[in-house]
Amino acid sequence: MSCCESIDRQFDRAEVEGMLRRFRRRGPDRSTRLLIEALRSDGPIGETLLDIGGGIGAIHHELLDAGMHTAVEVDISSASIAAAEEEARRRGHDGRVQFVRGDFVDIAAGIDAADVVTLDRVICCYPNMEQLVAASSAKAKRLYGAVYPRESPWMRVGVVVINGWLRLTRSDFRVYLHAPAAIVRALTQHGLHLRTRRRTIAWEVAVFARTSERAA
Repeated sequence: MSCCESIDRQFDRAEVEGMLRRFRRRGPDRSTRLLIEALRSDGPIGETLLDIGGGIGAIHHELLDAGMHTAVEVDISSASIAAAEEEARRRGHDGRVQFVRGDFVDIAAGIDAADVVTLDRVICCYPNMEQLVAASSAKAKRLYGAVYPRESPWMRVGVVVINGWLRLTRSDFRVYLHAPAAIVRALTQHGLHLRTRRRTIAWEVAVFARTSERAA
């Protein structure tokens, strides 16, 4: 089974509808909220957003509510796209969001650049980190925000446990613990510089800028 097929099956209707219900009750998860706050920390961030692997659309729902003009969400999961479209209609964002289903690496040539590019807990779902980072970083005019797992003993154990459970349940989906230093290095090679980095127990929340700003 291909990476796309396994992701589409993992994030099926039941899984995604549960995520949407939690989002409507509690808002974005903590790491997502930290990413949104970090992107907005220096004032207006631009007019356009490219939300790769956007899921139910938590980031673009919040940023459109805050005044961003338009967004594009790209996601492999058909259930995620459907849920994000439903929430966009509920919030009055239809017409301001374009939804594209597919593997971003495969379709990147047909996607326009945006002021802000986000990948919230997406890099850890993709086997080839360098390929995804290269394709997505090329689309960021100003800022690039990403949430990915911390490299720590408990996260290494956690990934082994999660993947073991996935094998037991006959799921072909896997999670990947790409080294944060390698992610930063790859983005730096593509003209982006680390601006801010925050951490939770499990996640690194990083914002990169296409400027010469000093890393935070």
